Amino acid sequence: MAGLLGTLCSGDWLTLARARLWALAVLAASAGGLVYLVATSDGLIDYQGRPLGTDFSNVHAAGTYVLEGQPAAPFDPRLQHARERAIFGATTPFYGWHYPPFFLAVAAALALMPYPLALIVWQGVTLALYLLAIKAIVSSCPDIAREDGRKRPGARASTTFAGSAKPDVDGRDKPGHDALLYLLALAYPAVFVNLGHGHNGFLTAALIGFALVQLDRRPALAGILFGLLAYKPQFGLMIPLVLVATGRWRTAFAAAATVVLLILAATLAFGIETWRAFVTFAEYTRTIVLETGETGWHKIQSVFAWARMWGAPVSLAYAVQGAVTLVIAAALMRLWRSPAPFALKAAALCLAAILATPYSLDYDLMVLAPAIAFLGVDGLARGFAPWHKTALALLWIAPLVARGVAQVTLIPLGVIAMLVMLALVLRRANGGRTAAPVPAAAQ
Repeated sequence: MAGLLGTLCSGDWLTLARARLWALAVLAASAGGLVYLVATSDGLIDYQGRPLGTDFSNVHAAGTYVLEGQPAAPFDPRLQHARERAIFGATTPFYGWHYPPFFLAVAAALALMPYPLALIVWQGVTLALYLLAIKAIVSSCPDIAREDGRKRPGARASTTFAGSAKPDVDGRDKPGHDALLYLLALAYPAVFVNLGHGHNGFLTAALIGFALVQLDRRPALAGILFGLLAYKPQFGLMIPLVLVATGRWRTAFAAAATVVLLILAATLAFGIETWRAFVTFAEYTRTIVLETGETGWHKIQSVFAWARMWGAPVSLAYAVQGAVTLVIAAALMRLWRSPAPFALKAAALCLAAILATPYSLDYDLMVLAPAIAFLGVDGLARGFAPWHKTALALLWIAPLVARGVAQVTLIPLGVIAMLVMLALVLRRANGGRTAAPVPAAAQ
């Protein structure tokens, strides 16, 4: 047992060759699964009687209402389900429209195309943006072994992850290691989950990844990207907290202005009634989808769902979620006000964004991809701290098994993996021991 724990702690079991092999295997299996899903479909319906792209069906259906001049209709469950049945058949399950009114513009644009083409365009474009964001994280990485330089609250960083020059020698065999990071990004199991659901996880990961890369290089652009994340408002709790705590006012103002402009544009385009409908349907989402667990506790990756899955009443589940969120917020503020490497701060923000909300599903774990990229680059350059390689492997594989494990054992593996990784990041930022950089021969 001691030997096993020692191996897990050191991460020696996870060689670059083994990581590459697992990534290729998962990528091949995922591609095979998608081919099977399409090959066994009947028109727009898959073998389980669901629309291909499942959740994307609500986007396309909502878009058709907008094109007909009924932008408030998607927020009415009865009308939305009727439209989904009209498009996909009478036995189609209900897929609710849970987004703010300004996302109706995206839905309307996609509804101009036939459903299969719209699904391909949506997934293809957002997947490309996600991969470009990962490339930006990897390729714009300077000497992350140095401190952030933010010695006092509100002071501008003298050395940032995104803005400094690359070191000549950073401990990485750049072509081989970077290629592996790109492979891991494409093979990341949440990619398959997101493709299967036709969801927006690629866009969310791209926005937060690009925003973090640009944060100190182009603060206003980073703010605009953060502001665009308002289409998934549940993930925005920790971002303004970090911006204010570290005095990044240009980014904070740009983010706030972006949200205001989105609201004004949606109001002018779709009317104030859409906002009333949105607020009303948000209550439905909270009570039916989240609190009663109609979606399935095993699908929701949050501390709240963990508590509910284990029998806690709604009030206690909210209390536990609130307590965890407050602890994470305090730790995140301390981390971001410290001189720790930017990679650790960026990864911690991605992890905290998901952990802070009670409402996140397994396809939302796409937000962890930028965190894994930041931590992977950091580990290859400065060496992996104890347990980091094993924890990263668990975090990477979690979307593949989290739903099934929780359904069978009631163990929320995804939430546990995120909490463990966040704790290890905070420990490392606090001065935890670091190993030597990974040499090229380790491939």
